[in-house]
Amino acid sequence: MSINPEQFAAANKAAVDSLLAVANTALASAERIATLNLETARTVLEDSAANTKALMGAKDVKEAVAIQASLAQPGVEKAVAYGKSVYEISTQMQEQLTKMVEAQFGDFQKNIAGMLENAAKSAPAGSDVAVAAVQSAIAAANSAFDNMRKAAQQATELAQNNIAAATSATVKAAKKASGK
Repeated sequence: MSINPEQFAAANKAAVDSLLAVANTALASAERIATLNLETARTVLEDSAANTKALMGAKDVKEAVAIQASLAQPGVEKAVAYGKSVYEISTQMQEQLTKMVEAQFGDFQKNIAGMLENAAKSAPAGSDVAVAAVQSAIAAANSAFDNMRKAAQQATELAQNNIAAATSATVKAAKKASGK
């Protein structure tokens, strides 16, 4: 079986388009993380200045301790929110990349199926056993890919549930600690 120049050019264009899509997705996520980091740094600086002013304005040690205790809860909540934002950005990027890989794999499956069909049509008599073996191997590879995709999805869901539980526990603990 031979590949004509148009098929070769189309395959190269598809590969370049795929690489550009992955690069653009990664850059967009990096940009979102950088923006989040800058906003967080600005907020931390502003909060630190305001907190320092509040502590400096305390009239006695008891008031300073009360002010400091009141500042702990918002700090924990902001740290949890930052972690959650980073996680969401990372998860969205992973989902986009997963969709791209699945689409490429789907195209690959179609191309392989088409090539097998053409090969089966032009194969010499008696080669149906070899064609069936190749088709069986491809079916096994497709099944393995589907199993890996399902396992990755389950791991992602488990991680999301664990992060939600940890976030909730951290906020509750911070509220309980600041209430004392």
